[in-house]
Amino acid sequence: LPQLGPHLPPRLTQQPWHLLYCTRRDGFSLRTLYRSGGPPGSPALLLVRDTEAQAFGAFLSSAVRCSSGFYGTGETFLFSFSPELKVFRWTGRNNFFVKGDMNLLMVGGGSGRFGLWLDGDLHRGGSQPCETFDNETLSAREEFCIQDLELWGLA
Repeated sequence: LPQLGPHLPPRLTQQPWHLLYCTRRDGFSLRTLYRSGGPPGSPALLLVRDTEAQAFGAFLSSAVRCSSGFYGTGETFLFSFSPELKVFRWTGRNNFFVKGDMNLLMVGGGSGRFGLWLDGDLHRGGSQPCETFDNETLSAREEFCIQDLELWGLA
């Protein structure tokens, strides 16, 4: 969180964050993640560690939720720590920020590729370069197994 602070919208830099969801505490379930997602419109920080010890994630401009279409704003971004922090901001090419149903959570997209996706059991995920953020693959491989996942929200 301290490394990401300078990249957050200025209005959030002094706000306290608290843990909303954690796989170690709450189990592996996208449904539970949605229930823990925080108040609507409140930003969230999604952190993932895969089984190869890579850490990456997304800053979401609004709470994680089920949706029929994409939601969020251009404040949304992807990031990875491999080994130093890299931040991938909105390109302006599309508005495919966040979309989620019971089987899949997606962040960023375009041409059938997603910047970050997580399956409904939160066991597997993937990352590909996408038009929304012009990102690199966030993990060592395009598909990965999730070791730990945390969702942080504003206190």
